[in-house]
Amino acid sequence: MTREECTLAIEGLSDQIDKYAELLVRKGLCVREGQEVVVQAPVECADFARRVVRLAYREGAGHVTVIWSDDAMARLEYENVPLGRFKHTPTWKVEQLNSLAEAGACFLFIEGSDPSALDGIDPAKPAAAAHARNTECLSFRNGMDFGKNVWCIAGAPVEAWAQKVFPDCAPYEAVYRLWLAILKVARADGLDPQLDWETHNATFEKNKGFLNDMAFDHLHYTSKNGTDLTIGLNAKGIWEGGAGRTVDGTVFFPNIPTEEVFTTPDRTRVDGIVYSAMPLVHAGQIVDDFWLRFEGGKVVEYDAARGREVLRHIIETDENAAYLGECALISKRTPIRQSGLLFFDTLYDENASCHLALGTGFPECLEGGLDMDKDALLANGVNQSATHVDFMIGSDDLNITGVKSSGEEVSVFCNGAWAWESE
Repeated sequence: MTREECTLAIEGLSDQIDKYAELLVRKGLCVREGQEVVVQAPVECADFARRVVRLAYREGAGHVTVIWSDDAMARLEYENVPLGRFKHTPTWKVEQLNSLAEAGACFLFIEGSDPSALDGIDPAKPAAAAHARNTECLSFRNGMDFGKNVWCIAGAPVEAWAQKVFPDCAPYEAVYRLWLAILKVARADGLDPQLDWETHNATFEKNKGFLNDMAFDHLHYTSKNGTDLTIGLNAKGIWEGGAGRTVDGTVFFPNIPTEEVFTTPDRTRVDGIVYSAMPLVHAGQIVDDFWLRFEGGKVVEYDAARGREVLRHIIETDENAAYLGECALISKRTPIRQSGLLFFDTLYDENASCHLALGTGFPECLEGGLDMDKDALLANGVNQSATHVDFMIGSDDLNITGVKSSGEEVSVFCNGAWAWESE
């Protein structure tokens, strides 16, 4: 396609992009009359951010705060500022995020960045910055972790990301193709995306119901790449997926797209080895072809063909970052996986593959968890950490067996899909 053809094609998508923005505002954030709305967006996505802001005000938002991000500026900062400066979040940023959360704001995080933006940067710097933000912006962090604030993560194309996904296309064509892909996998390419999401949400109930009814003691993962991992589950654990709900009853979608059913495992009962199925993009750096070995819940050995130092900094974020906080099940028969695309973005790639996460767990995945403090959650098997990093393990031949406390075994996944999909 020529530049002119792509320009016209993207203009032709304008109405559909507006429907996508409306989906994020109405279903993702469920904006309420007079509410503060926070939009974090890359500067390259200014046009899309303006659409979101316009629609948020139309929905009755009292005020919208926009926080801009920029890969090039972030890189300049990491290149020129010493490590020590990243070990604390600036006071103004702490006040900004905490005060917004305390005021009951909802948060939209628009993903769009170069997956290799920080190649060559000392991984200790972005790791320190993330750790400081997560430990010092407590009202902001706890508001999302404990169901007080609505939040949603969604994507919009930027040129460098689009070219990574479509390396054989010119930049302008890559951006157009990434828009098409984002709209499709987010179920936002139809006449009524909001209705489509209500239908999609209903499909989670079967899988959640099955897993919660089974009350498995543990799951056993195997695949031909060498994965042989046992994950113990909490006795009062709950499987979640699809729409989330705040403590005041607001229903929202934390991720658009989402395909996962997930829970928080028993942090002390993970044993064996697991191999990655896709690259992990973390803080502008790529970790690829890696594996982790667990004993008693903790990572005791690991390696990576690319990005080993990045992986080390994730695992060493704090004393609990080497434990699991999430296990999520996603069939290979989902739109993202069926697209055949590697998005180089965790929001998308985690929804193409069964995945695990190092770091903090979810209070809502434990009966009564939202009423517990962090010490109580930890005592009940829910990991607590300043990080949460998803990594994909869902190979096409992944098998998962659920084992009940009686010893009964039930096939949950067969060759990368729900067992009943293979029947």
